Amino acid sequence: MTSPTSSEAAQKDGFDPELRRLALVVLLGAVMTILDTTIANVAVKTLGTEFKTSLSTIQWVLTAYTLALSMSIPITGWAVARFGAKNMWLLSLVVFISGSVLCGAAWSVGSLIGFRVLQGLGAGMIMPIGQTMLAQKAGPQRMGRVMAVIAVPAMLAPVLGPVIGGALIDNFSWRWMFYVNVPLCAIALIAAVRLLPRDTTEAAVRRAAKLDWIGLLLLSPGLAALVYGLAEAGNGDGLSSAKFLIGVSAGAVLVIAFVLYATFIAGDSALVDIRLFRDRNFSIVIAGFFVYVGALFGAMVLLPLYFQVVKHQSPLHSGLMTAPLGLGAMITMPLSGRLSDRVGAKRIALVGLPVMLLGLLAYTQLDADTGTLYLLGALFVLGLGHGSMMPAMMGGMYRTLERRDVPSATTASNVIMRVGSSVGVAFLAVILQRAIQHQIPGSTGNLGSISKAPALGAAAAHHLTTLLTRAFDTGFWWAFGIAAITFIPILLIPRATKPGIQTKDPEQIPAPVDVA
Repeated sequence: MTSPTSSEAAQKDGFDPELRRLALVVLLGAVMTILDTTIANVAVKTLGTEFKTSLSTIQWVLTAYTLALSMSIPITGWAVARFGAKNMWLLSLVVFISGSVLCGAAWSVGSLIGFRVLQGLGAGMIMPIGQTMLAQKAGPQRMGRVMAVIAVPAMLAPVLGPVIGGALIDNFSWRWMFYVNVPLCAIALIAAVRLLPRDTTEAAVRRAAKLDWIGLLLLSPGLAALVYGLAEAGNGDGLSSAKFLIGVSAGAVLVIAFVLYATFIAGDSALVDIRLFRDRNFSIVIAGFFVYVGALFGAMVLLPLYFQVVKHQSPLHSGLMTAPLGLGAMITMPLSGRLSDRVGAKRIALVGLPVMLLGLLAYTQLDADTGTLYLLGALFVLGLGHGSMMPAMMGGMYRTLERRDVPSATTASNVIMRVGSSVGVAFLAVILQRAIQHQIPGSTGNLGSISKAPALGAAAAHHLTTLLTRAFDTGFWWAFGIAAITFIPILLIPRATKPGIQTKDPEQIPAPVDVA
C-alpha cells in the first residue's frame, strides 16, 4: 500500500491515473473543435470561387466559427453549475456534430456561415469545461505540465487542420471537411460516457444557479458587432464605410456597458467575472494572449492562401506546407511545459517569442522566386517559438489565482483568446484584400477572378505573381507587427515568489469546485 507521503509526491510530480483519464477525454473532445478553427483555411480560395464572393465575405466562414465559440463560452460556468459538467460536455458534442452535418450540406455562402455559427456554439463550451476540470485536478504544482496537455490540440490541431482539409478537398469535396467530424466525435462521445465521472451536484444547488441574461445580451452581441464592423472594412469605403463605423461603435458601446454592469451591478453573478482582472499577473498574461493569438491565427489564414494563390499549389500541398510549424511546436512544447513550472512563464515566453517572430519575419521578405526550402525552414522556426510560448503562457495565467477562481478565469481567458483570434483573422483578411486591390487596380478581391483583373490585361504571369507577393508581404508585415506587441505584456508579467507555486499560500486555497 502506498504511503500518503509517496502518494502526494507522485501526484505532485506526475499524472495520477484519474488525471490521465481526464486528460484523455479532454483531448478527444477538444481536438476536433480546435481542428475546425483552421481546417477551412485551405478552402478559402475554393469556397470563394465556388460561391463567387470576395475574400472579406468568405472569411466569415472562418470568423463565424471562432466568434460563435467566444459567444457561447461565457455561459459555460452557469451551464455546468445548472446541468453538470458531464451532461454539458455530451450536449455540446452533439450540437457540434449537428452543426458539422449541416455545414457539409450547405447550399450557399450564407447558409454555410449560419451553420458554422451553430457548429461554433456547440464547440464553445467543450474546451473551457475540460480546461477547468484539468486545472482544478492538477493544482498549481503541475499547472504547466497539464496546460501542455491542453496545448497539444491548441497548437497541433490548427496546424493539422489545413493538411486534413487539403486532403479532403483534393480527393473528395470541401463538404467532407465537416462530415469528417461525425465519426471522430462519436468516439469522443463514447469515451466521455465511459470515463467522465457521474455528475453529483445536488439538485437544489443546480436550481440555484442563475444565468446572467443582462450580461449575455450585452457581451455576445457586442463581440459580434465588433468583429462584423472590422470585417466590413474590406468592402466598399474601408474604414470610412457606414457598416464599419456602425459595427465597431455599437460593439464598443455594448462591451463597455457590460464591463460597467459586471463591475458595479452584477458582481459575483456576472457572466464574466471582471474582478479577476484586478490580479495583475492574470490580466497581463491575458492581454498578451489576445494580441498573440490574433497575429498567429491571422497568419495561419494568410499562409495557405499564399501557397495556393501565389505558388499555385493544391489545397493538400498548401496544407502540407504548413506542417513544419507543427513539427517545430512538437519539439519545444513538452520542454516548455516542464521548464515553465520551474523558472516561470515569463522567462520561457521571452525566449519563445523572438524565435516565433524570426520565423514570421522571413515571410515579410518574399518575392516571386522564393524557394520551397526557405518557406519550410521559416515555418519550422516559427513553430519552435510557438511551441515555447503557448504552454508557458497558459500555465502562467493561473499561477496567482485561487482554485475557486479557476472556472471564472477559464471562461474569461477563453472568451478573450477566441475574440482575439476572430479579430486577427478578420483584420488580416481585410488587410490582404485591400493590399491586393492596391497592387492590382480594378480587382474586387474575389479570389477566383484575380487573374482576370482588368488593369493587368495580358500581362505576364510572373508580373502577376510579383504583384500578389507584394500584397502578401504587406499582410505578413502586419502579422509580424501585431505579434511583436506581445513583448510589452510579457515584460510586465510580475515575477512569482517561487516558480511553479502560487503566490498565495496553498494551505489557504479552498478545495476544488466539484464541476464533475
